[in-house]
Amino acid sequence: MTAYDLLIGPFAEFAFMRRALAGCFALSVGAALAGLFLVLRRMSLMGDAMAHAVLPGAALGFLAAGMSLGAMSAGGIAAGLAVALLAGLSTRLTPMREDAALAGFYLISLALGVLIVSFRGSSVDLLHVLFGTVLALDDHALLLLGAVATVTLLFFAIAWRPLLLECVDPGFLRAAGDASGSLVHLGFLAAVVLNLVAGFQALGTLMAVGLMMLPAASARFWAHTAHAQVLVALAASLGASVAGLLASFHAGLPSGPAIVLAAGLGWLLSIIAGPRGGLLPRLRPGRHLEA
Repeated sequence: MTAYDLLIGPFAEFAFMRRALAGCFALSVGAALAGLFLVLRRMSLMGDAMAHAVLPGAALGFLAAGMSLGAMSAGGIAAGLAVALLAGLSTRLTPMREDAALAGFYLISLALGVLIVSFRGSSVDLLHVLFGTVLALDDHALLLLGAVATVTLLFFAIAWRPLLLECVDPGFLRAAGDASGSLVHLGFLAAVVLNLVAGFQALGTLMAVGLMMLPAASARFWAHTAHAQVLVALAASLGASVAGLLASFHAGLPSGPAIVLAAGLGWLLSIIAGPRGGLLPRLRPGRHLEA
């Protein structure tokens, strides 16, 4: 088998592979931005919680209209935003910490979503919802992924500075009496939910968060500034998408888990060899001071 057959042929010869690659590219653009700020704000586990939170809404859309992209997306967005708001209210009105509130709501959401799908669907439908079908993306799904990526880029272009400021000093905007801090936070949560819903269409609810968090977590080992980390996260996400799709094509692996596993291998490599805090660079003897 030539290098062309191994690396380029699947995308050049099969339209479904090109669609999958285009969908993963659009998903990577928004996911890299959202994932980076989840990592910077030390909210990494929130991505996992929100990914599960969209499930009952998507399941209700499936129950009402079958595998309808519009119904399942609208339901997922509504459920994700509802869980985010409920967790925020629980944190503000009770002594409960935000991570505990999100954990409670996401476990309820996950169980409820699986139960709803099982009422009407088969095990095949449940697997579709949980793990996605990136190799079967149609025009409507690609349009949704592209629209979410565009909206995400516009939001982060507008809110980049306030988001970075909130990462450095979360209480500054509140202490300064700037109401924009709450709006930026809500907008950020909405961007996370939108990207998870878009990822749900391609990778499923259990896999969508992987492409968001693993490349972003890898980026901190290779770059110092937030701008550079976004580029590294985007490159890692695209690399994982290509590697996962090729592994799925040649080895017959499920595409969503293959993509996330490739991103996970990149993260492990970053932990081991990343120049900024990786294990191997830290084991090297430090340079002596020179006169």
